[in-house]
Amino acid sequence: MAIHRKPIRERIDWLFDLADRHGASFRGPEAWLARERYLAEHPTAIAVLKCMDGRINIPVATNTPVGILMPFRNLGGMFDLGWPHLGEVLAHHVQRMVSQGRRVLFLITYHFSKGDPRRGCAGFGHDTAAARRHAHEIRAQVEAIFGAAHGTVYPLVCGFETDEDALILHGSHGGQLGMADIGAAEADSLGPRLAALLPDMPAQMRDDLLPLLHGNLAHIAEVRAQAARNERQLDIEHREWMICLGRGFDFLHTPNVALIIGPYSPNLDVPIRTAAGIIQANMAAGRIPDDGFLLLASVPYDEIGVDRARAEMKSRFLARFAAETIRRDFAVLAGGMAMRTAVLDWRSRRLEVVGEE
Repeated sequence: MAIHRKPIRERIDWLFDLADRHGASFRGPEAWLARERYLAEHPTAIAVLKCMDGRINIPVATNTPVGILMPFRNLGGMFDLGWPHLGEVLAHHVQRMVSQGRRVLFLITYHFSKGDPRRGCAGFGHDTAAARRHAHEIRAQVEAIFGAAHGTVYPLVCGFETDEDALILHGSHGGQLGMADIGAAEADSLGPRLAALLPDMPAQMRDDLLPLLHGNLAHIAEVRAQAARNERQLDIEHREWMICLGRGFDFLHTPNVALIIGPYSPNLDVPIRTAAGIIQANMAAGRIPDDGFLLLASVPYDEIGVDRARAEMKSRFLARFAAETIRRDFAVLAGGMAMRTAVLDWRSRRLEVVGEE
């Protein structure tokens, strides 16, 4: 993308224009009606635990309306439900959905490239087996908290092959179902295949998962058509030029632009240092200009008043904490740091900048 070579000020302007356009699209009447109709037809609440990698865009890969899937991102896709904040956020989400009479499906993802291991998850050193094992560990943690009978909460491990944006579902008894292996003529067999793979999943939940799989089949076909026209670019090298800390970065679906760190780990300085090291290496290798990088902190809020005020305070804390960590351990890099502090109106997806340095 040409944006990687632009001066830092132009890149920052591009970023907030992207956020504005995403929010405007989300708030549009057609988008709102599409979400309402979709949720009426498919009541299961679906949350996705995924890596910070911009290639991992499950709504796009499944042709799902924006705002249906609840994202949880972290550097390397590494989570531990023992982390106090993460456990509270997930428990609150489940309780809120259950109070509405909805079941909850967690898609616990890992990613890899079938064409080149170097395009796999850098957080796991491109070790797909390690990433997959970690996903299964998270699944066990979800069962320990919400129950292993899966009557209300179901943790589903999913691989995501980034060359074709193809999902791979891992069954409860070791089997798996890869969307890349299913032809268009076999689409009607997805229902029975899913029932055989996940016999312990409630029927309504399987019915609500099927649209994502059909959408993924259509998306894979489109990706293959792009590849045949030589329009599919596969990014190998890191070219990120911004560090995002917090939540509310759904608008960032461009590969190799941002390193997104969820506010979950009790050792938050570790992923911040990792991200800063990647930015510094990108500059040193000439993959991005060395005129600066962006540190963006964002915290979502649901209500005005106390909830928004708390979000702003938390966002300022995250920005300050990250900036201090980078200044302490990457003094030269910090000299080119531009910092923005923001809050996100979760209902409208409006990103509001509340601080700038």
